[in-house]
Amino acid sequence: MSLDREWTPLELSLWISTWAGVLALTFGAALAWAFARLNFRGKWVLEGATMLPLVLPPTVLGYYLLIALGRRGIGPAFEQVFGFPLVFSWPGAVIAAGIAALPLVVQAVKPSILDLSREMEDAARVDGCGELQVLRYITLPLIRASLISGGILAFLRTLGEFGATLMVAGNIPGRTQTLSMAVYDAVQANDLDLASRLVLLLSAITFALLFVALRLGDRTRQGK
Repeated sequence: MSLDREWTPLELSLWISTWAGVLALTFGAALAWAFARLNFRGKWVLEGATMLPLVLPPTVLGYYLLIALGRRGIGPAFEQVFGFPLVFSWPGAVIAAGIAALPLVVQAVKPSILDLSREMEDAARVDGCGELQVLRYITLPLIRASLISGGILAFLRTLGEFGATLMVAGNIPGRTQTLSMAVYDAVQANDLDLASRLVLLLSAITFALLFVALRLGDRTRQGK
């Protein structure tokens, strides 16, 4: 029973953080490219809105998402198609955590795109490469380190997410209870031994991945 109380939240945390990290990396990298390369009306408004999860209280962000994903938003349409609601489910936790981590990916990837020389991309186009080929063989390899760093930072942010995820997905053991929520429950129940084990486990994972992200960040800044 004790092992279940530790490993089930860990498994859920890793599952949710992986998908949320993929979500944040996909949309964050696309937004970083758009902000670095394109000029369009409302660009600064969109860029500011993208940064809001960094400064909004997590419960406020969670409330906005609860409205957007619930009965007043896309919740009914999603449930009709997929057969289960977004709120109080792990997909809802993925979306909430992914949006919370989105600004970190944008901040990690955008400088690399701004510093990227367009000469190699233009040369590839002159040689007959299409835009997708330029993206695949030129752009992405050159910003690979920042993409990996941004992905790791997103994963770490989602791994520690609490407020927004709690508002959207709740704290349901075995379904949406992540490590952070399990720590909170353990402290509330005065089970400090369990809380200590969970904290050490979460800290070890976070430290190891943060070390990798910082090393990749150094490589990016040094141009290696």
